[in-house]
Parts: sequence; structure tokens; C-alpha cells
Amino acid sequence: MHIVLLEPEIPSNTGNIARTCVCTGTTLHLIRPLGFSLNEKQLKRAGMDYWDLLDLKVYDCYDDFVSAFEANYPDARIFYATTKGKQTYADVSYGPDDFIMFGKESAGIPEDILRYHRKDCVRIPMGEKLRSLNLANSAAIILYEALRQQGFPNLLTAGALRSGDYKS
Repeated sequence: MHIVLLEPEIPSNTGNIARTCVCTGTTLHLIRPLGFSLNEKQLKRAGMDYWDLLDLKVYDCYDDFVSAFEANYPDARIFYATTKGKQTYADVSYGPDDFIMFGKESAGIPEDILRYHRKDCVRIPMGEKLRSLNLANSAAIILYEALRQQGFPNLLTAGALRSGDYKS
């Protein structure tokens, strides 16, 4: 799977999403301009000590991302997470090479991109008069649904308590 952040603005959101990507084996794609430096302290703190494990790709602009996508992922699809989508994130079927794109925190994905990709727009249901959920939470919600549909490939799905940690 792939998560794409189009012009993210808040370093802690991107750091949290990076951490989620590492924990799920997901590639993170960042499209400039970024609202922060990749060396920023808040970004690094939110991503913990996982940065060296992250599969990160950075593009100078949206068009550069699209060119790389078309050249390297011919069978993948891009789903566009937006409050303007007609279908929910659970209404679609995700493949292992698919991408989920999120826009910047203050404005989302530009409407000209959404209009062109209308059938691939997905939304997270929420209250009627609310603007949006936190970006990092939204990315986790949709990513984990996509992974659930695929049987959580290469992820541990069960844990075990150490002996003595629980009462019978």
C-alpha cells in the first residue's frame, strides 16, 4: 500500500503517518511544497526512531508524482480521501499496490484534481456540520480498512501476554 500526502502542513501529522506507514509496511509519498523541513524536531519526534525504516519518496510537485505513478505503478489505483466524496472508504475494494491520497490540512485536495478523479474519491463518515477529522487519524482509518480487506498481509494479527501478566 501507499499513502500520499499532497502538500502537508503540520509536521506532527506527517510524523504520525510516517510511523503508521512503518508499522504497516506502507510506502509514504510526500508532494511538495511541505509546510516544514524534513529535519524538523516535531516531525522526527512524532515518527519516533522509525525514520530509518520508512520507505519515503518525495516529489517536487503533483505533476512529478503523477509521472512517477504512471511510470512505476501501471496496475495501481489512487483513491482520493476527501469530505466531498460520494462513497465511503469502506465502499471500495483496495489492492496491495493502491495509493490513498490526502490533501493538506487547511484545504484538502484541490477540487480540480477531485473533479477529474470523482469516481475514486472516498470519505470517512462524520457529523453533518463538521469540517474534517485529523489527517493522521484519517490516514490510519482508511489504511487499516484497506489492509483489513487484504487480510493484513505481513502483519502480526495476534499477540500474547507474558506469563504472570494476567489472572485466570
